[in-house]
Amino acid sequence: MKKTPLLNIALSQLIASLGHGDMVVIGDAGLPVPPGVPLIDLALTAGVPGFLQTVQVVLSEMQVESHVLAEELAGRNPAVALGVEALALPRRRLLSHEDFKQLGKAARAIVRTGEHSPYANIILVAGVVF
Repeated sequence: MKKTPLLNIALSQLIASLGHGDMVVIGDAGLPVPPGVPLIDLALTAGVPGFLQTVQVVLSEMQVESHVLAEELAGRNPAVALGVEALALPRRRLLSHEDFKQLGKAARAIVRTGEHSPYANIILVAGVVF
């Protein structure tokens, strides 16, 4: 059995397959999934698992070079915005929510959480460990 916090097989396989610059979207339950982008659906019920909880577990295994958020997050969901800020992720890029969804079309996968709050979405861009 794995010793690290991430136990989900599909998510572990995704992270193990990432190369430099690959993107992973972690989103709330309402984020649309574009055709052709694989979905890893973790949602069980409203709020389970939560967005921040999911991001923290992914960060335990993924090397992140930068991240992308919707500009609307801070104004519409300050609690989640503060939670993301507390993670001290490298290089932030802000886009409109519409542009965020367009960029998500190039993601290796979208991870759907049970989060039921607006704009709780992030794109993590893979870095390298060397």
